[in-house]
Amino acid sequence: MTKNLSLLFFLISCSTFLNAQDKPAAQTGRPNVVFIFADDLGWGDLHCYGHPYAKTPALDKLASEGTRFERFYVTGVTCCPSRTGIMTSRHPASYPEYMANYGFAGNRTVTELFKQNGYTTGHFGKWHIGPENKKNPVQNGTYGIDEIGIIGGNITSDGGRDADLFESATKFIEKNKDKPFYVNIWGHISHYEVDPVASLVEPFKDVRIKRSDFGEHMQSKFDDCEKLGGNIEKSMQNYLGDVYSLDIQVDRLMKKLDEWGLRENTIVIFSSDQGPAPVIVASYEAKGKNNRIGENTGVIPSQNMLGYAGGFRGGKHTQFEGGVRSPFIIRWPGKIPANKLNKTSIVSGIDYLPTLCSLAGIPIKDEGFEGEDRSDVLKGGNGQRTTPLFWRTSAVKAKASMLDGNWKLHQQGNGYVLYDLSVDPKELNDLANKYPEKVTELKQKMEQWVATLPASYLKGKNEE
Repeated sequence: MTKNLSLLFFLISCSTFLNAQDKPAAQTGRPNVVFIFADDLGWGDLHCYGHPYAKTPALDKLASEGTRFERFYVTGVTCCPSRTGIMTSRHPASYPEYMANYGFAGNRTVTELFKQNGYTTGHFGKWHIGPENKKNPVQNGTYGIDEIGIIGGNITSDGGRDADLFESATKFIEKNKDKPFYVNIWGHISHYEVDPVASLVEPFKDVRIKRSDFGEHMQSKFDDCEKLGGNIEKSMQNYLGDVYSLDIQVDRLMKKLDEWGLRENTIVIFSSDQGPAPVIVASYEAKGKNNRIGENTGVIPSQNMLGYAGGFRGGKHTQFEGGVRSPFIIRWPGKIPANKLNKTSIVSGIDYLPTLCSLAGIPIKDEGFEGEDRSDVLKGGNGQRTTPLFWRTSAVKAKASMLDGNWKLHQQGNGYVLYDLSVDPKELNDLANKYPEKVTELKQKMEQWVATLPASYLKGKNEE
């Protein structure tokens, strides 16, 4: 009898162990992570962030089911630096060799940490974080990523130009849904060139622009569009159609997560790598192709670059709020508060690595990560940052900017300008002369940070 009971307990134990091994993350408590990163999407380009004409029902729903942050800051004003902060929790200006050409100098990445802790990892869409050429192609295993699909935009698709990369990411999730996974879905919307098919523009055919619906900093973009011979209503309709196609793909992905029973224990994050591109800059980025009429819109693509920074000053290529403040939505049912708007907590892309590792229960050693663990804030707390945020491009003589609480300091010319974002988030009123002691205090912090940066930089062709 005793032997039979022992055998029975042994078989039950084995069965329990094997079942636990086969259970998906939703049943083991280890959260999956889906990180959707848009490209050049403005802070104000979604309906839930206040765009007067946008249709983004899926992203609005994601925000209502999770927490939406108004003060999320990226680490760079172009694509590679912003992604560098996300991946490595280090300021991009701290790398002496430009990351898009030379990688991360052996520094650990968030994907490596997840991989080393039992996750299957994937990356689909835009890359721009290391060598990518025929002599040195990006291969599976780079940065601990099991499956990499560097997929470009397909502007002829009814599903939008990011349909292919979302489809590949969805297949990756389906294949790995019975074990913990981490996946980057890095799209191309709304980077140049914006040229959606007619079916995506159709829902916006009746849009008529009332300029007063937008902040003063948007007016120059409307003017630049018209200077290029564009019609601001037609260009806005095309831009909104491009953003709408992104929302369509998010909707399809969210439904698949529900279908596979992954909703409850999957952390879904949506953000953008920096602010929207100015029309004239987009025209320059076209590199001589600006006279091409859009295949799908009948409009010169650069005229369509009407991304909205939500009334903030600046956009891509600038360190003003419109360039470094991005939308940020996070959902994790039961762990992250639902239908919550956080207007005050400052969270940065440089915090992404330590924060995600904390949420997933992944221990990290003191490896020089420069971000903070902000998981308490994501879970509904109100903790304050203990360190300032800094921005500078990878050039020795580049001007730096910093944010310390509500104080924003910019190097400008041979001096400094100072803004109090608590009363002046649009950065209109320079307070440097009124608060010289604050300028001195912040300047000292900025100089201490700049002193840690490389004395020279090796750059390359992939700057964007």
